[in-house]
Amino acid sequence: MTERKLRALVTGAGREGGIGQATVKRLTADGFDVVTMDRTPGCTYTVDIARDPLPDLSDIDVYVGNAALTTVFGAAHTMDLEQWQRDLDVNLTGTFRVLQACLAGMRQRQFGRVVIVSSTAGTVGLPGQVSYSTTKAGLLGMVKTVAAETVGLGITANAVLPGMTASSGVLSMPADIVESWQQSMPAGMVAPEDIADAIAFFAAPTARSVTGQLLTVDRGDGLNTRSVTASVIRKA
Repeated sequence: MTERKLRALVTGAGREGGIGQATVKRLTADGFDVVTMDRTPGCTYTVDIARDPLPDLSDIDVYVGNAALTTVFGAAHTMDLEQWQRDLDVNLTGTFRVLQACLAGMRQRQFGRVVIVSSTAGTVGLPGQVSYSTTKAGLLGMVKTVAAETVGLGITANAVLPGMTASSGVLSMPADIVESWQQSMPAGMVAPEDIADAIAFFAAPTARSVTGQLLTVDRGDGLNTRSVTASVIRKA
């Protein structure tokens, strides 16, 4: 590798208060030259990752695949197939398209960090969002495969699995859904900055020995904390 400032690409970085923007701030503070991509104006590249031609990304050292649709609802028995396909096109195929565009340069330089933002929905499911859960599960297979294909090449591939996060996208969901989530989580929602911290760990040049790993950031929501004996514990 030449002695140059490492360049990081963060997709899905156009929404104020989202994981993407929190990640941009964190990686910039860590010394990366950060470029951004979103379908909304205001980023370095205005691109629909599912459909538009991609720019030259051969100089990207760190790819943070964060772009995703999060508010497509539908149960397995009623899911509209057009909505299903759009989720797959953006969350899964779009993420892969950008990854593929970054990999050639990473392999040539024998250095790279691939950090994909999946979700706890990809491992435990999410009733009412079958297409979202399916795409987030697919990303885990993608990460594991890329990690296996690039091991020993100076490239790592890992995934961050956010729990329910207080991002602008989630908070824009119907109020009753947001309230239900807030009430159900023992320690409250995850902050976007907490997800950015996890991404920054995987993105660091020093994380060279960590690849093919999944890191859940959910404030303990996945723990067995809902118990009929909780009152006994509190009194102890």
